[in-house]
Amino acid sequence: MTTQESTALLAAINSASNTWKQAFNEGNAAGCAAQYEPDATMQANPFGTFIGTEAITNFWQKLIDDGFSDVEYALPKIEVVDSRSAILSANWTMNKASGVIHKELWVLQDDGSAKLREDVFEALA
Repeated sequence: MTTQESTALLAAINSASNTWKQAFNEGNAAGCAAQYEPDATMQANPFGTFIGTEAITNFWQKLIDDGFSDVEYALPKIEVVDSRSAILSANWTMNKASGVIHKELWVLQDDGSAKLREDVFEALA
């Protein structure tokens, strides 16, 4: 992979991740789900596994409706897998919970944007 490809991939992932966090903090569950591929899998421990945009939207909407907000990532790390994908991991905090992102698999789309294909995280509090 060239430096230019790596830079473009990382820029797309950072942009999409920031868009997801902004949507969540604005209470926009559909905006969160828009950052996932249509058939994405989200494993949210201890809540369960959610597959596809509708199920993922419903999960985020319930959290938002329950008053969760103000998500922030701490110590994010991105590992490039190949020229089209990378894995983000981090700790996270919200106003009512905190936890660990074990694996956000971001994949570069044909339009140059990045979307989540797989999301594995857990809430610790």
